[in-house]
Amino acid sequence: MKSVTIIGVVLLVLGVLAFVVPIPRHENHAVKIGDTKIGVQTETSEKLPPAVGIVLLAGGVLALVLGSRKT
Repeated sequence: MKSVTIIGVVLLVLGVLAFVVPIPRHENHAVKIGDTKIGVQTETSEKLPPAVGIVLLAGGVLALVLGSRKT
């Protein structure tokens, strides 16, 4: 299989996953006063912007089309 076709398939898979799988994000909010530390850790899951998924899908389709052309 051509490398361009493999890249196209990988981009297509990543594009679909960008719409479905959320990315976890951790934040620490802490205050240290002397020897005492008070903190809160928050965890959120956010999906990537739809534009990222669209660009990945379009790149995958383009790579598959270019990979299937006979030279």
